[in-house]
Amino acid sequence: MDFSAPVPARLTHRPPAVEEISAGGVVVDVHEGVARVAVIARRNRAGRVEWCLPKGHGENDESLEQTAEREVAEETGIVGRVIASLGTIDYWFTTSDTRVHKIVHHYLLEATGGELSIEGDPDAEAIDVAWFPLPDVHAHLTFTNEQRIAQLAWERLAGVT
Repeated sequence: MDFSAPVPARLTHRPPAVEEISAGGVVVDVHEGVARVAVIARRNRAGRVEWCLPKGHGENDESLEQTAEREVAEETGIVGRVIASLGTIDYWFTTSDTRVHKIVHHYLLEATGGELSIEGDPDAEAIDVAWFPLPDVHAHLTFTNEQRIAQLAWERLAGVT
């Protein structure tokens, strides 16, 4: 084998990396004595449905908390007020020409109004929205890291932490 030959460009080229910062979270409403969480469904690039927590990018000079409140309202129809931080998730994914380091700040929000709806989602990413009981919401979420965030919300509200 000739190791002196040049390495093909397809093996040495790494797409550029960018960082994306988003905020969202767990919006909780108590209905008939049961705490419930609004969760959205969307289709991934492969067309599969994923149930996830609402989140998105900041606009203008928004704080992370303001971004979380706006994104939750846009994607779920539920107006909420941030009451606590639940932590940050970060992960990598690749598009056709970029590696993306995504950092998502999650908050616990108290529902203060609104109606469950995806009609306000300006990007039309959400294809459905539903309430799930807080103690079970992790079983409906697609991603393990978001299941962990939902568990933290439950523990926070239950006074475990």
